[in-house]
Amino acid sequence: MKILLHICCAPCSVMSIEALRQEGHDVTGFWYNPNIHPVTEFRNRLNTLKTYAASIELPLIVDEYYGLRMFVENVVDKLDTRCEFCYEERLKKTAIRAKAEGFDAFTSTLFISPYQQHEKLKEIAERVADETKIAFHYVDFRPFFREGQKKARELDFYMQKYCGCIFSEEERYLKLKKN
Repeated sequence: MKILLHICCAPCSVMSIEALRQEGHDVTGFWYNPNIHPVTEFRNRLNTLKTYAASIELPLIVDEYYGLRMFVENVVDKLDTRCEFCYEERLKKTAIRAKAEGFDAFTSTLFISPYQQHEKLKEIAERVADETKIAFHYVDFRPFFREGQKKARELDFYMQKYCGCIFSEEERYLKLKKN
């Protein structure tokens, strides 16, 4: 199956790509992450992914839209449910791109993180698939998370310390401050 894989960052992509390739799929990566802030974080993550994709011969489609204003305008009054907007924005863009470019299905590296709202993410992906009329290929990549992080460190990847949005950075900072 020809799959468009939304990629949130290179560390999360390592085992996601490997697992999909081991299943026999033809994988293309897709970078679309308007949630990631500040711009230096956005660039660090994107540059690491570009280097990694080239090293493993992964075709990569990059949407370099830096969506600070759009993201903040859509979540500022709904900070407790901001992840739902974030998931839907990125998955919908991935599904639309997958359909337009003739892929059989789409999925996301977000399914590897034990820090994401996995069931909510899956629910949104299934709804997006239904709305856009393209298959969603579900894989629970979470069992591969630790191995992927280990490999990313061995490859000397840039390793982020928060999910990406400025509000998650604030939460990380506040937790560090408490400790």
